Amino acid sequence: MARRLALLAPLALPLLALAGCGTARMPQPAGAGGLSCVPYARSRSGIALRGDAWQWWEAAEGRYARGRAPRTGSVLVLMRTSRLPQGHVAVVTRVVSAREVRVDHANWASGAAKGREARDQPVQDVSPGNDWSLVRVWFPRVRDYGASNWPAYGFVHATTA
Repeated sequence: MARRLALLAPLALPLLALAGCGTARMPQPAGAGGLSCVPYARSRSGIALRGDAWQWWEAAEGRYARGRAPRTGSVLVLMRTSRLPQGHVAVVTRVVSAREVRVDHANWASGAAKGREARDQPVQDVSPGNDWSLVRVWFPRVRDYGASNWPAYGFVHATTA
């Protein structure tokens, strides 16, 4: 049995790398696929939710307060899209203005930065109703906001419902 596991071990790392942001798996050590946004957000916020990132909004119902206004310590929950199949979660570290927050999150960037932690990253509300239903997220590689707008459910707050 141990021999079979030893033979399968080299296959595990590429599979972990494909796990992506939304996975509920625990963070992997550096060099083993990197961090995932879900366990990272859980650890940083203290919000004990499970499942892919996009599932946090519904999972929080009745357990944690939810809303459209950001608060420090809350978790921003991005919806699942074709380009973001597991969604994404990020922890609000400060509210800059009614339309800008700073977040800490993991596994947002691509390329060499994929799977890494990013701190104090700007997120901008670009929704027509100023309700955080559509956001732009800082893209470290270009040192600017990315070109995409991302639909968001809102914020899961660290307080109970």
